Amino acid sequence: MHGDWPRIVAHADMDSFYAAVEQLDDPTLRGKPLLVGSARARGVVLTASYEARPFGVGSAMPMVKARRLCPNAVVVPPRFERYQEISAAIMRLFGDFSPEVEPLSLDEAFIEMTGSERLFGDPETMGNRLKEAIREATGGLTASVGVSATKYVAKVASAHQKPDGLTVVPPDSAKAWLAPMPVARLWGAGAKTEPRLVALGLRTIGDVADADPKLLVDKLGKLGLHFYTLAQATDPRRVDGGRKSKSIGSENTLACDVRDKGEIKRHLRRSADKIARRLRAKGLVACGVGVKLKTADFKSLTRQKQLAEPTDVADQLYVTGEELLGAFGHSGPFRLVGMVAYDLAPAGATAQAGLFDTFGRRRQLEVAIDGLATRFGGKVVQRGEELGAERAATLAPNLDFLDDEILED
Repeated sequence: MHGDWPRIVAHADMDSFYAAVEQLDDPTLRGKPLLVGSARARGVVLTASYEARPFGVGSAMPMVKARRLCPNAVVVPPRFERYQEISAAIMRLFGDFSPEVEPLSLDEAFIEMTGSERLFGDPETMGNRLKEAIREATGGLTASVGVSATKYVAKVASAHQKPDGLTVVPPDSAKAWLAPMPVARLWGAGAKTEPRLVALGLRTIGDVADADPKLLVDKLGKLGLHFYTLAQATDPRRVDGGRKSKSIGSENTLACDVRDKGEIKRHLRRSADKIARRLRAKGLVACGVGVKLKTADFKSLTRQKQLAEPTDVADQLYVTGEELLGAFGHSGPFRLVGMVAYDLAPAGATAQAGLFDTFGRRRQLEVAIDGLATRFGGKVVQRGEELGAERAATLAPNLDFLDDEILED
C-alpha cells in the first residue's frame, strides 16, 4: 500500500459530458457556447458547455432564461443513444483498471484501486493514467478525477479542479482539506437540508466536524450522524461493482400548463410505455411506481405505491399511475408530468408468470411491439389515442438513473 493509504478510491467525472460529445462529433461547435436541450419555450438545459458557463448558464435552467443570458449560444437537441454508446465504452475502460466499478450515472463512476499500485503506480499516477486512457478511448473527451481513501472525499475531489482536473487527497489530510468547504458539499445536503444546517450555525464542513454529534442527531435525525461522519472524512462504504439501476424514469416537460386529467393521463401513458420498454430491454421488473407532477410555480409533488407483484408491463405501470393521480391534493396547472419505476429486480421467472391473465397477455403483445420497434423504429406502432393528438410535450431525459432517495417531497 502506498504510504498510509488503507484504501485507494478514484472517482471519475466526465466534463460537461453531453456538450463535450456534441463538440467532439461536430468540430464546428468547438470553442462556442453550447446548450444541449430542447429549444422550445418550455425546454430546459441538460448540459451547458464550459464556454457558456461564464454567462451564468447551468444545467436544469429553463432554456428561455439560458438564451437570454447567453444569446449567442448554439442549442442542439440531445442524442441519448450516442451518449449511452460513449458511456458504455468508458465504463468498459474503467473495467480494465479494476473489477470493482460503480457507475453513478452515464458520465461518472467510482473505481476501487486498492492493491493496484504495482500495476498503475501511486495514487497520482493512477489518476493521470485514468484521464489519459479516457482521452484516448473517446478521441479527446476529458474527465476530472478525484483520488482519496473514501468514496465521499474522492467524489468531492473530482469536482475540485474542473474541467480536466486531478485532485489527490491523502487520508491523513482529508479532514483538514474538507474543513473550509461549504456544507452544501456534504453528500445529501440538498436545497432543503442546507438551510437547516446554516440555521444551526454550521456553514462549513469543519463546523459540522466540530459540532456535538448528539445535537446533530437531535436536530436532523440519522442524517445528522451521516453528516458528522462525512465531515470526519470517514466513509466506510465499499465500491459496489454490482450496483444496478434502482429506478427508471420518464418525465414530460409540457409546452403548455395542463389541468385536464385526461391530458395528464395521456402523458403518464407515454411515460409508462417508455419505462416498460426499458425495463424489458434490461431484463428488470419494478416493485414500485411513482408519479411526479410539477406545478406552474415549479413546486414538485410526488406520490408512490408498492406493487402487489413486480412488473415490466406498461399497462400495469399506467394503471398504478392512474390510481396515484387521485392521491394528489392539487388541481394544477402542471408544467411537468412524470413517472418512475423503482425497487428494480431481475425479471427471472417473474416475466413468465401469469401468461394467460390480462397483464400476461398484454406483456406478450408489448414484447412483440418491442421487436417491431427495434426493426422499424419506435413510432412504427402507436396507440389509437395518440393518432392525431397534438404533441404538446418536450421529453426530458428518459434515461436510467441511480437514485438513493426516490421521489422525495
